[in-house]
This record gives sequence, C-alpha cells and structure tokens, in this order.
Amino acid sequence: MGGGGGGGGKAEKARRSSGRVRLWMVRASVVLLWTCVLHLAAYRELWAPSVLTRWPGCLTQPHVVRHPSEAVSVADGGQREICDMVTIARYLNVTLIVPELDKASFWAHPSDFQDIFDVDYFIASLRDEVRILRQLPPRLNRRVEMGFLRSMPPVSWSDISYYHHQILPLIRKYKVLHLNRTDARLANNGLPMEIQKLRCRVNYNALRFTPEIEKLGIRLVQSLRRNGPFVVLHLRYEMDMLAFSGCTHGCSNKEAEELTKMRYAYPWWKEKVIDSDAKRKDGLCPLTPEETALVRKETLLPPDLSLFQNHSSQMAALDYMVSLESDIFIPTYDGNMAKVVEGHRRYLGFKKTVLLDRKLIVELVDQYRNGTLSWADFSSTVKASHTSRMGEPSRRQAIPDKPKEEDYFYANPHECLHQPEDLSIL
Repeated sequence: MGGGGGGGGKAEKARRSSGRVRLWMVRASVVLLWTCVLHLAAYRELWAPSVLTRWPGCLTQPHVVRHPSEAVSVADGGQREICDMVTIARYLNVTLIVPELDKASFWAHPSDFQDIFDVDYFIASLRDEVRILRQLPPRLNRRVEMGFLRSMPPVSWSDISYYHHQILPLIRKYKVLHLNRTDARLANNGLPMEIQKLRCRVNYNALRFTPEIEKLGIRLVQSLRRNGPFVVLHLRYEMDMLAFSGCTHGCSNKEAEELTKMRYAYPWWKEKVIDSDAKRKDGLCPLTPEETALVRKETLLPPDLSLFQNHSSQMAALDYMVSLESDIFIPTYDGNMAKVVEGHRRYLGFKKTVLLDRKLIVELVDQYRNGTLSWADFSSTVKASHTSRMGEPSRRQAIPDKPKEEDYFYANPHECLHQPEDLSIL
C-alpha cells in the first residue's frame, strides 16, 4: 500500500493541524479552477485556440493470449499505474485482479475502482489482451487466507525484462503476487513499440468513467460552454504538495513549521531538509495563487454534484473530464494528474496546454513586485516566452540512467500520436 504505519500518530496530528493553514492553501484532492470562465478576447495573442482535429491514436491490434492460473493483484492504482499494470500482466501472460485504489495516502480516498471507472467496460474492452477478474477465484483466495501471499513494490522505472526475470518467477511460486506502490514502476523509454501502444490503448480506450460521472461531467462542460471559451487552471497548491516539496513561499514561520512536521511524519517521503527559496528560484515549486492569476471564480453546483462532494477521487474524475474539454489547460505544477491530462490532450489532437516556465515566472513576479519591471514588460515577456510551450508536437526527452529527470511517457506518448516525422529531440 501507500506506506507503513510507523508515522501514523504524527500523521494524524499533522492532519489535525491543517485547519490553521491559510485558506488559500486549497485542501482538495485535485484542485481545478475549472469554474473560472475567462473571456479570452483580451489575451488573443497568447490564448486564442486554434481549430483542432481529433486525431485517432495508432493503437495496437488485439492479441489472443492464453489465460493462466497465476494472478497478480495491484494496489495503489491510479490511472497511469493501472495502465502500466495491465500492460505488464499482458506481457507476463497472467491474470490481473481489478486494481485497488490507494486508500492509505495523505487524503485517504474512500472510493473503489468501480466507483470511478466502468469496471464491466474495462474488463470487456481488454478481453482479447489480458484476463481481468473482479476478485480472486476461491481456490486462490484460500491460498491468500492461508498466508501464501507475497506483497511487494516493483523496482521503479524498470523495463519489461525485469518483470519477466524477477516478477514472473515470484508469481509462479506464490500463484498470487500483490504489487503495492505501483507508481512509476515501468520505464518511460526503451520499451518495445507494442508495449507503449498498449499503455495508450488502456489509457485512452479501456478506462472509462462510470455513467454517473460521465453524465455529470458532460453537463458541467455544457454549462461552461454557454459562457464561451473557458480555461482550466490546475492549481496544485495543496497541503500534501507543499509539505512534500518543501515549498513554503508566502507562508508564515508557524505554517512553514507545520508543513515541515508533516513531511517528517511520512517516512516514505525521503527528502527531509529542503531549502524552499532555492527550490522556488529553480522553478521546482508549485506556483502560488498570487503568482498564477487574478481571476473571477464562479461556482457551478448542480444538485447532482452533492453526490460526489465527499468523494475526492470522483470529484477528481469530474475535474479530469472538464480539463480535457477545456479550450486551454494550464497546470501550475507538473503533478501526476497534470501530466496525464497533458498527454491525453495531445492524444486528442494537441489541444492547447500552456506549460508554464515556473523558473522564469517567479523571477518576473519578484521583479514586478519590487518595482523593477513594469506590467507591460512583464506581460510581453510572459507571452513571448510561452509561444512554444503550448503542448505542440514534440519528442520525449530521454535521459539514460536518470529516469526521474526525463520527460514522462503519459505526458507525451508520442508513439501513439500522429505527428510530423521531422520532430527534433528536445
């Protein structure tokens, strides 16, 4: 699962202290100001959307496989982890049990897979690729009850040979292998083309939200569209991200101390001593609300939304739908959801996604605040520096031996996209 229980008491204390943090430090699983409807005429040079065509992806054809008796179950499954584990199960030729969603993280999401995704469609759409079961068959479940279960996290950024040589023997030995902490466990690059395309097929075809979420998401988009083009601002300025990243710009000393205590309370957050100022100047912090925009927030609360308000994962699914359909998507930090939305918008025809140069922006914001830069110069510099940061076609940057620093597969799955042949390596 998402980690051990050794810091449980400290973690609980840290959570109780969160109410003292400023109100603008938004406390939501995924915060999107998708209710901020911007009239775009004043920003036409930078923001005006181009006419887009929805391009189909180059997805792999189904493969007929045998369905062995061994099974692998997956915990901590977010959208990208689910895609990776389906792909791994297919190439190990083992049965996959419907993934468990992470319920042990900072926000303790209460939802199950079937609360967010259409599980029947998920299983049926992949039936020619991999056998997927809702739960373990009775014979294997008895083995688990008797203690014959191995649980482990795979090694991060591994290629498919690792799963063949290290994971498959364990599945054969224990019959059931429980994989936990499955984030970032499959490499971005250096994988066969059919593996990359299967990851895309799962992500863009097999994972579909429940009918209830789909219906409400469509209503929200239609409501926004009645006011004209709209922008989704993904504001990842939240308690867990600030504590994890060590970014405390704009916080009081007391607030910074509380965030530091929270970081120490979670043993699986490895980095503890962090220089917030240096990290911000390097562009490695989420932009604060003040650094991002001054906008008018309108709240859209149809009666149906109350069904999901206490279920952050389902609300995040609605955010995801609205993000995909927006005329412009602006993430203020490259968190997991922002990366997956970025890649999905590329898949839908390179829909405009403004990839902010955070290092430059914080420099310009500081100069503007101390009076050394005029608003006109600030505005023109921001516009000029982002004309080539709109989610246009590009190749992923691969950095051998440094997978954490290279471009993320789900942010730019170029193997699955129609794009010019002469793209340069960035």
